[in-house]
Amino acid sequence: MPITASFTDVYTAVSQHYGRQVQLLDSNRFEEYAQTFTPDGEFQHTPGVPPARGHAGIIEELHRFNTRFADDPVQRRHMFSMLNLTEREDGAFDATFYALVLTTRPGVKQPVVGPSCLVHDVLVIEDGDVRNRSRRVEHDHMFDAA
Repeated sequence: MPITASFTDVYTAVSQHYGRQVQLLDSNRFEEYAQTFTPDGEFQHTPGVPPARGHAGIIEELHRFNTRFADDPVQRRHMFSMLNLTEREDGAFDATFYALVLTTRPGVKQPVVGPSCLVHDVLVIEDGDVRNRSRRVEHDHMFDAA
């Protein structure tokens, strides 16, 4: 769908982008997920781990992160909500939203809930497609209560 200058069209395209992106992530299609970022995109999702950069770096980081599930078959579902989208002076968009991850194991009806996160993305529109220039994830359990 080509994106016009209408904020409603951009917001809809961003929502569609996120729907596609999380389904790729949750189905372990990391190569396709990485393509939802710009070639020089930055992806920081784990506290204390430096951001991954570029498509190859993002793919490598996702494979590294998911090795923890090698002997523990799980289905993870990333839930994105409460999207706030604002245009930047450079024509890109700041997107801030909540993310909640549900993890389900075979034969267990109740999912494990968490982490709960606040996500900060910078999005660009390239050739009519929304792409992440960057993603920074803040885990709620890491906040400083002081």
